[in-house]
Amino acid sequence: MSNLERAPVSAVIAARNEAANIEACIATLQWTSEVLVVENDSTDETAEVARRGGAILHHTPFTTIGGQRNFAIERARNEWVLVLDADEKCTPELAREISAIVSRNSGASAYRIGRRNYFLGMEIKHGGWSGDRDRPVRLFRKSMRYDDSKVHEHVVVDGPVAAVNGRLEHTPYPSLNEYFEKFNRYSRGWAEQNHARGRRVRMWDVVVRPPARFVSTYLLRGGWMDGSRGALLACLSAASVMAKYARLWEMSVRRK
Repeated sequence: MSNLERAPVSAVIAARNEAANIEACIATLQWTSEVLVVENDSTDETAEVARRGGAILHHTPFTTIGGQRNFAIERARNEWVLVLDADEKCTPELAREISAIVSRNSGASAYRIGRRNYFLGMEIKHGGWSGDRDRPVRLFRKSMRYDDSKVHEHVVVDGPVAAVNGRLEHTPYPSLNEYFEKFNRYSRGWAEQNHARGRRVRMWDVVVRPPARFVSTYLLRGGWMDGSRGALLACLSAASVMAKYARLWEMSVRRK
């Protein structure tokens, strides 16, 4: 689309140290009328790359991912907001579908968007990673905001929610280094969030929940059909569950 044909959509990206990903992400959003990137304390060239790609750059101290996104949403010019992570790309099919939705002023207030998820260079279609299961609300009217959760943040929707057919392309873990970096951050955030809410855990949770997650991911949800990557992801998913509950157990013990 040319500048005159760009859809009245504000794309929002919260990014920190995403110089390796954000250029490709922004390049898939040229059909929107503006791209807003909000970043904090990046030690790489995230800000420079985003600005060079044509994004409107904002800086604000980090609170939560939802808080970062809300900061940008409040400054969006358009009625409709599309939220992406820096490791996601908008496909041409999805762009056309969203453009049609906003042009006809759809009766829905928000839309769920599925994702095609990739791990170590291959699309993962099973084990809970498929687009049918992974459908977060990402397109919504500007009046809505994210909640204040440290992990698994979500949009507080006011009105009917629909779904689109197009999907985002998502590469959350291009290598195991990135996986373990996020693994540590998310398990700590999950434990802190649940501890603050008064949730307590027993050692039984640490022992039983991880193998239960492996069985669910690898067998019940068909992770075995993704070959060696499916097996590895099932093991990593079980380890992630163990780390979350072990951290929460430790916090409970220290409190006593």
